[in-house]
Amino acid sequence: MSFSPTFFETPTERRGSDSLKWGLYADRDILPLWVADMDFRSAPAITEALAQRVAHGVYGYAKDSRAAVEAMIDYHRKLYGFAIDPLWVVPVPGLVCGLNILCRATGVPGDAVATTVPAYPPFLEATALSARRLVTAPMTCDDLGRPAFDLDALDAALTPTTRLFILCNPHNPLGRNWTSAELRALLGFCRARNLIVCSDEIHGGLVLDPPHAYTPAACAAPEFAETLVTLLAPSKTYNLPGLSCAFAIIPDPSLRQRFRAAMAGIVPHVNLFGWVAADAAYRHAEPWRLGLLDTLRANRDAVEKAACAWGVAMPHVEATYLAWLDFRPWLGQMHGLTPAKHFLSHGVALMDGAPFGAPGFARLNFGTHRELLATALSRLARSGLWPHLNL
Repeated sequence: MSFSPTFFETPTERRGSDSLKWGLYADRDILPLWVADMDFRSAPAITEALAQRVAHGVYGYAKDSRAAVEAMIDYHRKLYGFAIDPLWVVPVPGLVCGLNILCRATGVPGDAVATTVPAYPPFLEATALSARRLVTAPMTCDDLGRPAFDLDALDAALTPTTRLFILCNPHNPLGRNWTSAELRALLGFCRARNLIVCSDEIHGGLVLDPPHAYTPAACAAPEFAETLVTLLAPSKTYNLPGLSCAFAIIPDPSLRQRFRAAMAGIVPHVNLFGWVAADAAYRHAEPWRLGLLDTLRANRDAVEKAACAWGVAMPHVEATYLAWLDFRPWLGQMHGLTPAKHFLSHGVALMDGAPFGAPGFARLNFGTHRELLATALSRLARSGLWPHLNL
C-alpha cells in the first residue's frame, strides 16, 4: 500500500483524549508543538495487528516476542546493514528506561557520565537519578555551519571517574544525521579514554535528506562493539511512544550481564501490545514511513522558511521532526519570560531550551498536520518579536 500526502493531512482529534501532549493545555487555546509525539495516525498495518490482538480477549502475562525481535533484527540489517546477534538483544520498556539502567550498570555512585549539550533532557537527568555526576561539553559548528562534536571541549570536561558517554544518533534536538566519519572519530575518542558509549538511535528511521541514510554507530566502528550499547525502538519513527517497547543492543557479555542485573526486580517486561505493534511496524509499515518522510520534509521546509523570515537561527534539520530555534537575541523583549513561556502566552507550546542545557533556545515539534503547523507558525510570527514582518 502506498500513502499519499492526504493520509497525513487528515487531522485526528486528540483533544479530550488521553493525550499528554494535548491534555496539558486542554483548557486553553494552545497548539502543542512541544513533546516528541506526532499527531499522525499510525500505519494501518499496525492498527490492524493491534485490533486482531485485542479481539483475542485475553491479556495475560506475555513472554518476550521472538517474532518481534527477529523482525527488528531483519529490519536493521536490510535497511542499514546493522548485523545484530539475537544474543545481544535485551528488551526494555523504553529508551529512557534503558538509559537509566545503563547509568546504574556502568559505574558506582559518584562516577561521572558525560554528554554534549544541548541534549535530550533525560540524558541530563539520568545521572542524578543514578547517583552519578554529570559532565557536559557544548557542541560546536563544522566548516559548513552544521552542529558538530567539540572533542577538545569534551576532553577538557572529562574527569578520572567518567565511565559513560551518552550519544544521540541522529541528534535530538539539533536534527543532525551524523556521518560515519564523525561517529568513528567520536567512538575512537571514547575508546581511547575507556568510556562506554550509549547511543540513542530511536530517530534513525527519520532521516529527511536523501540519499544520506542513518548510520548506526555500531556500523561506523564495529571494532569498538564491546564498548558500545545501542538503544533502538519503533516509537519515534512509527509514532508508538505509548506502547512501551524498546531494545538495548549489548554485544559485550559482561556488560550485558551487568545491565540485566541492574534491571532485576525493578524494570517491568515489555508491554504486550508494544510487542504486537513493533512486529507489525518492522515487517509491514515501510510504505507508511516513506509517506511520513515526504510530509515531514514539507513541514521542515515550512519551519525553516518561517525562521528565516523572522531572522531566527535554526540548524538545518537533516533528521527527526524537531526544530531547534535560537531566541537569545530576543530575550530582552520577552519581559523576563523564557522563550517557551513567551510563546505559550501567544497560543503555541514549545519545549524550552533550559532542560536541554541551552537557555534561550526552544524546540519545536513539526510532526503535525500541515494546517495546524501553519496556524502555529502564524501565531509565533505575531508574538510581538518581529515588527518588520508587518503582519
